[in-house]
Parts: sequence; structure tokens; C-alpha cells
Amino acid sequence: MKLKSIVNGKIILPDATGNFFVANKVVTFDKKIISIGNDACTEIIDAKNNFVAPGFINVHIHGCNGFDTMDEDAAALDGMKKFLPSTGVTSFLPTTMTMSVERISRALKNIRDAKKFSRGAKIIGANLEGPFISEKFNGAQDKKFIRRADFDLFAEFADVIKIVTIAPEELTDFKFIERCRAKKIIVSIGHSAATYEETLAAIQHGASHVTHLFNAQTGLHHRKPGIVGAALTSNVIVELIADNVHVHPAAQKIVAKVKPHEEIILITDSVRACGIGDGEGELGGQKFFVKGNLATFADGTIVGSVAKMIDVVKNFSANTNWSIPAVVELVTKNPARELKIYDELGSIEVGKAADFVIFDEDFKIKSTIIDGEIF
Repeated sequence: MKLKSIVNGKIILPDATGNFFVANKVVTFDKKIISIGNDACTEIIDAKNNFVAPGFINVHIHGCNGFDTMDEDAAALDGMKKFLPSTGVTSFLPTTMTMSVERISRALKNIRDAKKFSRGAKIIGANLEGPFISEKFNGAQDKKFIRRADFDLFAEFADVIKIVTIAPEELTDFKFIERCRAKKIIVSIGHSAATYEETLAAIQHGASHVTHLFNAQTGLHHRKPGIVGAALTSNVIVELIADNVHVHPAAQKIVAKVKPHEEIILITDSVRACGIGDGEGELGGQKFFVKGNLATFADGTIVGSVAKMIDVVKNFSANTNWSIPAVVELVTKNPARELKIYDELGSIEVGKAADFVIFDEDFKIKSTIIDGEIF
């Protein structure tokens, strides 16, 4: 692969302490980043004074552009991989739904197989959202497939599962969490009716993540702090769907003020309707309806979002008044560090993958580069 150089860009780089800032530098790369300085090679990519950020990492996404992780056709993942660069995403965790063990197993196998192909956004593992959740907070998940946490059900896919969601109050003990930790699987609390105390107990035994904070879980009350209270007062990492539908802008601002910067990850939780527009869709075998930026079942229950990753970056920046480099960390450095891949992805540094997204001040994607290839 020929060397290329990005010039005339507002490059978002980590400073000596690791915090992102904007620098006027030239980045030269092939499949990996070769140098960051002032000299360019002969093949030039003119960023035209736009932002140049590390490629975005989406750790919670069900589908987009008419495709879904649970589709039986393995080509669906290929469709997602090809579409996601247009949203700034260069790596992602396809996320499963609460369905039969057999159906989930087939989806995990498809994810494992799709990891072998590099064209488009890179699959770095799977996010297992269900079936180990609570019927009281099933959200868009189908109740009839919910079951108690059992590590052995999906043990053969321990190599591909990176995050698994549980309802702590449904556990009989904490052996499930311990077995996940032994396999380096992140245990996330979500779709749960757990009390503050039950949540803290799970955290003390190794749960370290909260699935889409505020949504499908016990909320914050002054006498019953719930999962939200535990998440805001402990050191777990929290996901936020910053589409301004699932989480009010004021709630996003609260999280930005309370949680340390490194404990927040922005996600889309998007469904197949993302990128399609208004109309009908399907999630886990259930029909939903999309109008504008809202997707709901017939009974009004909010389904996963239709937001793109660049949208949630824009929203969170506007809602919190955080700088663009600071918000970019929430979709690059923070997920990469949690997934233990920050030595490969998540920042613009020599030796890391040449994954970039170029966008303007209005958060319009101009170009996405994955492993040095321009999309």
C-alpha cells in the first residue's frame, strides 16, 4: 500500500497526559500510522481545515441500513460493515437480541466468521444484550426468551463475546460474573430491576459497565437510588444513547458533570432503520415504526435508536458544551481502553491502525479511512 499524508487538517491527538487536543500536523500512513509531523509524502489527502479524528468505535449497535445482527443471512453483517463508515464508525460490536439460544448462537457464529473479512468497518467482537435480563425491564427485548444467566450456554463463543448484559437481581450467586471476568468478558448491568444495593453488590464482584444508562433500568429516586444512583456514584463505565430521545439533554449534562470523563461511552443502540428513514421495521421478530428520530413499537415503547454515531457526538457536544476533542474521546479512546485494544485503535498515534474520520464543524462526514483505505 502506498504512503498517504493527511494535510491541512485539525488533527485530534492525545497530549502528553493522554487528553485529546487539536494540532496542525501532517499524518502519514499506510495501513498503520507511520509519522505525525510536518512533512508529507507525494499522495496527499487535503482535509481542507476539517477535523481529523480517530475512527469511531461503536460498542452497542443492533443494525443499520436495513440490516440487523440477528438476521439469519450472514451477508447482513457485511451490509453493516459497508454502511458504518458513512457514519464515522470504523470498528464496532454487533449486538444481539433476546431470542432463542439457538438463534443467538447462530448470530455469534456469523459474527465470528465476519471478523475474518476486513472490508468496511471492523468487527472487534460481539455485545450479548440478553437473554439474561429482567422481565420487568425488558424494553424492546422479547420476554418469552428471557432466562437466568448461564455461562455454559454461550461458553463456546467466549472468544468473540466482549460485553454481556445481566440483571443482577436475577442471579443466584456471582459465579457467572466471575467466569466472565476469567474470560475477559465485560459484565454490564442493564434491563434490570435491581436496587442500588443489588447493583453495588454486582459491581463489587466484577460488573464494570452499565448498558444504556437511564433506559430499561431502575432510575434515581432520593430514597431508592437504583441502578442509576449506583452507576453515578461508582467507577463503572456507562453507555449513553445521546440521541436526545432516549436521554434528555439535561440528563446528559448531569452525567457529564458527575461522572469522570473516562467513564462515559457514547453509543447509538441503533436498529436496522438507521439510515433508512420513516416507515416500518423489525427488531427481534417484533414490528416497529419510525418517524423522524423516534422508533417505537405499536404500544409506544421506544425501540433502539435510529441515530448515527456522528449524530450522538454532535448532540453530546451541544448539550454539555464540551470541546469536540473531549467528546471524540468518548467514542474512540474510552471504548478502546475498556476493550483493551487501545494499543491498536482509539487514537492517532504512530504504530496504530490508520483509522480516521474527517468531519466539518457542522458534524458532516467528509471521509472515513480504515486501515489506510479511503471510504
